[in-house]
Amino acid sequence: MRDEERDRRVRPGGPRLALGALSGALAGFTALAVAEPVAAWVRPQSGPVIVVGGASIDATPAAVKDWAIRHFGTDDKLVLQLGILAVLTLLALALGALAVRWRRVGAAGVLLFGVVGAAAAAGRPDSTGVADTLPSVVGALAGALLLYVLTGRLTAAGRPTAPGNGTVPGEPGAGLPGSGGWDRRGFVLAATSAAAASAVVGAAGRSLNASRGQNAVASRAEVVLPRPGSPAQPVPGRAALRVPGISPFTTPNSGFYRVDTALVVPEVDATTWRLRIHGKGMRRTATYSFDDLLGRELIERDITLTCVSNEVGGPYVGNARWTGVRLADLLAECGVRPPSRGGPADQLVARSVDGMTIGSPVEDVMDGRDALLALGMNGEPLPFEHGFPVRMVVPGLYGFVSACKWIEDIELTTFDAYDPYWVRRGWARRAPVKTQSRIDTPKPFARPKAGTVMVAGVAWAQHRGIDKVEVRVDDGPWQEAHLAAEDTRDTWRQWSLPWQAIPGSHTLTVRATDRTGTVQTDRRTRTIPDGAGGWHSVVVTVD
Repeated sequence: MRDEERDRRVRPGGPRLALGALSGALAGFTALAVAEPVAAWVRPQSGPVIVVGGASIDATPAAVKDWAIRHFGTDDKLVLQLGILAVLTLLALALGALAVRWRRVGAAGVLLFGVVGAAAAAGRPDSTGVADTLPSVVGALAGALLLYVLTGRLTAAGRPTAPGNGTVPGEPGAGLPGSGGWDRRGFVLAATSAAAASAVVGAAGRSLNASRGQNAVASRAEVVLPRPGSPAQPVPGRAALRVPGISPFTTPNSGFYRVDTALVVPEVDATTWRLRIHGKGMRRTATYSFDDLLGRELIERDITLTCVSNEVGGPYVGNARWTGVRLADLLAECGVRPPSRGGPADQLVARSVDGMTIGSPVEDVMDGRDALLALGMNGEPLPFEHGFPVRMVVPGLYGFVSACKWIEDIELTTFDAYDPYWVRRGWARRAPVKTQSRIDTPKPFARPKAGTVMVAGVAWAQHRGIDKVEVRVDDGPWQEAHLAAEDTRDTWRQWSLPWQAIPGSHTLTVRATDRTGTVQTDRRTRTIPDGAGGWHSVVVTVD
């Protein structure tokens, strides 16, 4: 009797359905575990969860991405991966239960997920070709085979019955004593063996993945940043206010925001890293190594960066001391001229090792501002999560049009000829940072005591500078706040206002005016397409 014919004769009961579902879960676990060492051999970014997650991010509407960043912050990638694993688990459970009755259909379902993973891997912007599909394919084959074997134990019939079992050989229900017609001993042995073997294989794969990054970690550890030829001026002593609860003037690396699409932080070996600059209006194509950049004159600047996904009053803004090479100097050496001087390229497209593309106006990069290829952050080599070995930093532009991390390629082109990653998803081509301010203290819904309450926060308008900050209590008049000393026009400024608080509920609102005379607008706008607008307010209750 063929397997499929016997399977149709054996009507699965509740316990066997549950064990079938367990078989599906084990098959899914095995598929992911086997994929680990294969991905370690190919490259860590080719793992099934990573490629499917990346494809999911690419296909997600901009508004949904913005919602995820707003609600989950820098944990959005972890939430996505957990969500993918949860969905895979549910589908694996369903396929396992299905396979109790139809073994081949269940196994084919597991193979189908391998096809999905392979298609996602092949379609990634940073795909290296067919090799990237191997983790998904090999993992799916292992999972499908295991599911077929395990559910075969659950549908085993036709074995001679044991003495006294009371069943007829060859009929449903025949099998080991008390087994109800299925091979309990064989199932338990196969399931436990597969689980143990998968755990070992998965752990070995993770260990191999970790070892692959050791060269990158070692290369970063060996970097010694030379003394910059153009050091940053000391931060004025009065630039940092001594107000409890206000953001520190310099954001530590560990607390600097991170918003990107990389589910796995690229760990790039600085000794093998190369940057290629090419495109329209260039006399020559240039390639630089990390040591090439390190050997040039370095400049050091304090620059505040802002993410376009930052809501009014949001946390995705930070100030750091960056060390790097002037990008405009490298471009000029290659013969690049800005459009205002007759250059044919008006867009610089930066490409990351993970396939991200970010477009910046050539005019802005070459207008004299401190646009950098940064190698250092706050006195140390860039952390991996912030772009080691090299990233772009352009004061006055939102990160999605300037701050390419893990950069490996710069192409000179035009805005008409090419739409970078975020532009294809509905964001603006050009996005200067908007004039914004934020109340850091008191926090929303705080309950300060009546009397003098210090209201304080930060304001920013990079490359223009902050001229004035005002605070309003409820519907009262605007009161000018005290501004801390300015470091540079490319950094944020702290501000404070002593408020004589009286009991009751109050709304505190802040607005800023930049050096061009532009007052922060009160019109609330979404982050899409070019940054949020509006005044930041907090509600407090004074006791």
